[in-house]
Amino acid sequence: MRRIITFDHVSADGHFAGPDGNLDWVVQDDAVARSIMEGARIDAMLFGRRTYELFEQFWPKALDDPETAPDPHAPGRRSKDVRAMAVFINEKEKLVFSRERCDFTWQNTRPLPALDRKVVEGLKQEPGGDIIVFGSGSVVAQLTELGLVDEYQLVVSPVLLGDGRSLVTGLGRKIDLRTIEAKSFPSGSVLLRFAPA
Repeated sequence: MRRIITFDHVSADGHFAGPDGNLDWVVQDDAVARSIMEGARIDAMLFGRRTYELFEQFWPKALDDPETAPDPHAPGRRSKDVRAMAVFINEKEKLVFSRERCDFTWQNTRPLPALDRKVVEGLKQEPGGDIIVFGSGSVVAQLTELGLVDEYQLVVSPVLLGDGRSLVTGLGRKIDLRTIEAKSFPSGSVLLRFAPA
């Protein structure tokens, strides 16, 4: 069975986006991008419409240079590892929950009806590798409420925002997690992997 894995950058005080939704505070580290792709069984990405559209505006164009790609979180910065991430993202299937949009031109995109248990359980039963959710806070919250997330990957940047958006809000109950791994990177960021307890 396919697993659903969420991946997000968070600040040390628990925000996954600034008050205005920006991600310019994310501490850059190419080793983080490599860690997502190394040994991954991921062959699809799951999005809400807004996050999908942000990715759609950036990642197809990131392939313009055959050597490097621009970093979406650090204007002016380019790297070979971000280019590898661009290839990874463009090649994978993109599954999008959207009631408002029905025309998708980005390669390997499949629209999905409203996010509900049957649809997601159906995705998990399909053949293939794991499904990753980048960003998409409302999708992560809904999947968490339904008990459908198999692993949470949080990269904690060594920065305090003081204010911002929380990744998971509106849960009707406390959910206990167990730690799978804690891994530090040269930048001072730390990858925390959790699974439902």
